[in-house]
Amino acid sequence: MIKTTRALASATLLALLTSAAFGQTANTPPAGTTPAFEIANVHASPHTLHPFARSTFHGDRFIMRQANMVDLIAKAYGVDSSFVLGGLSWLEIDHFDIYAKTPPKTSQEDLKLMLRALLADRFHLVVHNDHKPLPAFLLTVGKSAPKMTEADGSADSECKYIEPPPNPPAGTVPLYTFSCHNMTMEAFAQDLHDWAGDYLTNPVVDATGLKGGYDFDFKFHSKGRAARAGAGGITIFDAVDKQLGLKLEAKTAPEPVFVVDSANQHPTPNSPDLDKLLPPPPPPEFEVATIRPSLPDAKMNGRINGIQVSGQALTMDFLITFAYDVTDEMLVNKPKWFDSDHFDVLAKASTDATSGQPGASDIDVDDLRVMMRKFLADRFKLAAHMEDRPLDAYTLVTANPKLTKADPANRTGCKEGPGPDGKDPRIADPILGRLLYCQNMTMAQLADQLPSLAGGYVFTPVLDSTGLKDAYDFTLSFSGAGQLRSTPPPSSTSTDPNAATTASDPSGGLSLSDAMARQLGVKLIKEKRPSPVLVIDHIEEKPTDN
Repeated sequence: MIKTTRALASATLLALLTSAAFGQTANTPPAGTTPAFEIANVHASPHTLHPFARSTFHGDRFIMRQANMVDLIAKAYGVDSSFVLGGLSWLEIDHFDIYAKTPPKTSQEDLKLMLRALLADRFHLVVHNDHKPLPAFLLTVGKSAPKMTEADGSADSECKYIEPPPNPPAGTVPLYTFSCHNMTMEAFAQDLHDWAGDYLTNPVVDATGLKGGYDFDFKFHSKGRAARAGAGGITIFDAVDKQLGLKLEAKTAPEPVFVVDSANQHPTPNSPDLDKLLPPPPPPEFEVATIRPSLPDAKMNGRINGIQVSGQALTMDFLITFAYDVTDEMLVNKPKWFDSDHFDVLAKASTDATSGQPGASDIDVDDLRVMMRKFLADRFKLAAHMEDRPLDAYTLVTANPKLTKADPANRTGCKEGPGPDGKDPRIADPILGRLLYCQNMTMAQLADQLPSLAGGYVFTPVLDSTGLKDAYDFTLSFSGAGQLRSTPPPSSTSTDPNAATTASDPSGGLSLSDAMARQLGVKLIKEKRPSPVLVIDHIEEKPTDN
């Protein structure tokens, strides 16, 4: 489920700065065009442990969920979110859902203009164009000629992911492999950023100066897999250099940006006739779906291909946690077979569950969750409900705070990578694979975001009991959960703020809780408290017949 020379680089960047997208006043559509949504429902997003922005275009319906203002601006102007600058502390913290109806035959470009108009109308957003030097990875031509074949233009421009061969030899570290046809370097630069986000934490800028499309194959290891492969590991930088004859370097490049001048934190009210003007669509469901026991040696995997969903060796634990967007720790009354029985699933969604737009046929993940819940209820007679029950959960408490008060005018948020001092301990000590720089962040906001920021460590909501009310700037360096050779026992249920939260890891790694105690002077402790859980009321072990 998985998506040159210095002179040439300068010329390419100058072209970007003068492109049509930045040739107009940011809030003004082209002369003679005033596209707008027919009606729109704009509201705060429901709270979730792992908010991430996603959007779909279903026929005459545009939907965007869990989008902060930076996501919305980036979508409206067709730029990477890192190119949206400006203060307003809430821009990355508050999340919104938008459900809007579009006129017939709305194009993707019209959709952007409609979203710009909505942001100006409902949030009174004002932005302006500028350009600033920003951290980026420059894609340039290497010392010799590129090792790619010029395309004849007959094929669609795309890069297809190639599944690894089944049953690889023991010790083999799988590669990510892509076969690209008629691919422009501008599009390839964007794909590189999407494929290799663990390496490329800043945007990739095409500075090759190469025009037209190219055919080539491309393969590399993810950052974690490259480390496991040792001398045989292929990093994204090695792959670009040796396979394509290109070069990928971390630089500072002048980039066209949008600067936020002002915006209202809360949208204007929706129309009082919204339910009549924009009724909700019927719940989506699979047109057809089959499920059967997996073969004994099958390995878990799954994918979405257009309107088809397939999965092999899936456990019921996996199916339910996906369908209800919960973690395993939040499942109650789970039968023993949830983790031992494995199923193969093949399902087809109706075209109504896809975007209906050219080149964008994948199923919306939120619709897929609804379809999966209906499927489990039909085939396994699943009945379940959410409620609060006592659960082991983390609480954030003070020990000896080592925090720097923030400038309240700065935008609140955390990013992966070094802070303003540029220090990156990951270079000298790779076992410290995670580095977060947080700005203008309260402890309550940190507690709320920890499940997203610290995957593998925190699976349930975190309670802030520090009593600290100010906002702070800080850097947090720790090992990813997968980097630790042994998992220390969780902290005791003691409310003693000085209680040890972890033991030392034999790999030399530093756990999240140890890092927070040493570097920030705050601790994570575990205690029982009411937390949301999914209670399994009833489920059959065997599905009904296909």
